[in-house]
Amino acid sequence: MSAVDSINEKTLADYLSTEMKDFRGPLKATKFPGGQSNPTFKIESASGDYVLRRQPPGKLLKSAHAVDREYKVISSLADTDVPVAKAHHLCEDSSVLGSMFYLMEYCDGNVHWAAKLDEASDNYHRGHMYDEMNRVLAAIHSVDVEKVGLGDYGRPGNYYERQFTRWSSQYKASELVVIPEMNTLIDWLEANIPADDGKVALVHGDYRLDNLMFDKNDQKIVAVLDWELSTLGHPYADLAYQCMGLRLPYRDIKNVMSGLGGIDSQALGIPSEEQYVTNYCKRMGIDGIQNWNFYLAFSCFRLAAITQGVAKRGADGNASSSAALGYQAMVQPLAVMGLDSVEGNT
Repeated sequence: MSAVDSINEKTLADYLSTEMKDFRGPLKATKFPGGQSNPTFKIESASGDYVLRRQPPGKLLKSAHAVDREYKVISSLADTDVPVAKAHHLCEDSSVLGSMFYLMEYCDGNVHWAAKLDEASDNYHRGHMYDEMNRVLAAIHSVDVEKVGLGDYGRPGNYYERQFTRWSSQYKASELVVIPEMNTLIDWLEANIPADDGKVALVHGDYRLDNLMFDKNDQKIVAVLDWELSTLGHPYADLAYQCMGLRLPYRDIKNVMSGLGGIDSQALGIPSEEQYVTNYCKRMGIDGIQNWNFYLAFSCFRLAAITQGVAKRGADGNASSSAALGYQAMVQPLAVMGLDSVEGNT
């Protein structure tokens, strides 16, 4: 078993027994399936169950795998309307497990991978789950960041300029083959970044169905997961990213992000993209969103850059899943999807 997929259970138990109040060993660590960025484990111990998130071992891209930022944000959101797991402990000493990690509460709920929500009992419940996603997204963007201690969680200035610089740089650092469509998309985005409109909010950075845990008995979200990419930025980034994800092709594959492409979503009780955006705008008290095509295209580019990073880590041997190398084939279609968004073909 690779260092990505395993944890020295005795070392971790000894450490937590000393550093974390009320922890009692021994423990068992089991890696969750899915997830390509920060390896995630269920920790079963005498004092209860937890979730451990760690950086992958090996050489990492600058600013990537920021588990310390995840820990900070879920700690800060504990007393807000945003549902998060309780944060327990952050270990910044990489000598313990080989990389930084943190422990949080284990939430017992359901995580859904397929956007058409086959598990929902009927169209009413399916639609309610989408409305719950919409409600929680608006709650994230409505957090008073100064009040919860996140006023310094992001840099000032044009969010999209910062994000473009970051992800274009990371893409080039991870590039394994030249993809002309990706280069064309990068050029268009650089030339069309909207002027800064002053909107700043806490943004999740990876807001999608499989990063949300639902209560097993109703359609309420009990925890928003995977805050690694969170920052202070433009709220439309999260909304466009989620809508972009729903445009992805439907794939009946467990633990793989699947969209609604090719599916009659409204026949399933799922709102159209237009209705979903309208509902969000009502919750945020705004009339509408300008430059929507840019936001969608940027989301495609950003996911392509993230995917390229996964493929690069697979090539380097330090990704969190043996399937990482297969991600290279996803980059070009995402770039094409971004260009289609620019041209209004989707």
